[in-house]
Amino acid sequence: MKKTTALLIALAFILLCINVFGEAKTYPFQVKVSGKGKQAILFIPGFACSGDVWDATKSTYEKKYTCYTLTMAGFAGVPAEATPSFKGWEDAIAAYIIENKINKPIIIGHSMGGGLALAIAADYPTLVSKIVIVDALPCLAAMSNPDFKSNPNNDCSPMVAKLTSLTDGQFYQMQMHSIPQLIVDTAHLKQVVGWSVTSDRKTFGTMYCDFLNTDLRAKIAGIKCPALVLLESYFATFKPAIEAQYKNLSTAQFAYANKGKHFIMFDDTDWYNQQLAAFIK
Repeated sequence: MKKTTALLIALAFILLCINVFGEAKTYPFQVKVSGKGKQAILFIPGFACSGDVWDATKSTYEKKYTCYTLTMAGFAGVPAEATPSFKGWEDAIAAYIIENKINKPIIIGHSMGGGLALAIAADYPTLVSKIVIVDALPCLAAMSNPDFKSNPNNDCSPMVAKLTSLTDGQFYQMQMHSIPQLIVDTAHLKQVVGWSVTSDRKTFGTMYCDFLNTDLRAKIAGIKCPALVLLESYFATFKPAIEAQYKNLSTAQFAYANKGKHFIMFDDTDWYNQQLAAFIK
């Protein structure tokens, strides 16, 4: 009887240890790992997009690089988290790099993903070897208001309420109106719209609001690694304003696409691939 009791106690202790120490760490993103190589590339998609936005890019690098492709929580059908935030996502990506012992990855980010890449490289400068920023700015709101200052008490609830009050049909029509302003390539338009409408509406509103309130212009002075900034053709019209936002990023190399809109990887593919290859290799 004593032996049985002792065995039950030992078993209970083992199960407790498995539960406490063996539970997988959770992050506010889904990760797909592909390819093989000593050098890692970490891909962060843009607002309300799937990591699949990087499929063509990854196929070029998977033979020689280990690729980590993220889709953020609440976007493109990935389950949402309770309280998403730009800073929370930045710190979680940095934690994933540290905890998975990914040695100085190259980070490639599009749109809001580019903002996250800038923030990670600034706050965690020893973690990253290079960054590629695809059509992103340190402070999006400053394009319309150069004197913009982040509000520490920013309230995103009105935007969330507005978006969550829309019917699925109304939200779909809204995206069908707005997304063609961001992409010329009609072959991928339906795909991008699909990612958007399968995103969690609360996350959509919260993160759009939070990102608009984000100002990285001073923070990027902390970036030490090489940085390639790829910008859509339209931004060439505003070079002084664009590059003024990046004035504190001493390592920045700028290149402006020849054609297309925000989704440079789809709209000016050959140019995009050439810029990326020259910088990475």
